[in-house]
Amino acid sequence: MAQIKFKGNAVHSEGNLPKIGDTAPNFTLTSGDLSSKSLSDFKGKKVILNIFPSIDTGTCAMSVRQFNEKAAGLDNTVVLCISKDLPFAQSRFCAAEGIENVITLSDFKDDAFAKAYGVKFSDGPLTGLLSRSVVVIDENGQVVYTEQVEETTEEPNYEAALASI
Repeated sequence: MAQIKFKGNAVHSEGNLPKIGDTAPNFTLTSGDLSSKSLSDFKGKKVILNIFPSIDTGTCAMSVRQFNEKAAGLDNTVVLCISKDLPFAQSRFCAAEGIENVITLSDFKDDAFAKAYGVKFSDGPLTGLLSRSVVVIDENGQVVYTEQVEETTEEPNYEAALASI
């Protein structure tokens, strides 16, 4: 269990992020076209997991915009933006914003991803949603960077995540 904050108040996630050097846990999530996408679908690529509570909040939306812009020119790299939002909401947001360089995935069906990555809020007003985190996985499937943002209302450290690529 990790302790983080939401608007200055202590909240917790149900687990901890994978450790640097670990093999990234595989997962299957739902994409905007309702197909299933797994981490294994991106084998051989560098993968940035941008994990957040809801695309309908300012900070979460900004993280999607920032990764869309900053990761666009990276070779052999894919950014997966993951939340509990329905795939329809994620697709609507990306269409309205012109977001084309990231892939949105939804963990709305079950908690397998949330449990594997230790990011589900276990208490506080966001209970059940995913805590703002970034996990970077190299082309061999190894975790090379993690950040569970200490204050949920703040953005992740984009530069540190991208530098780990």
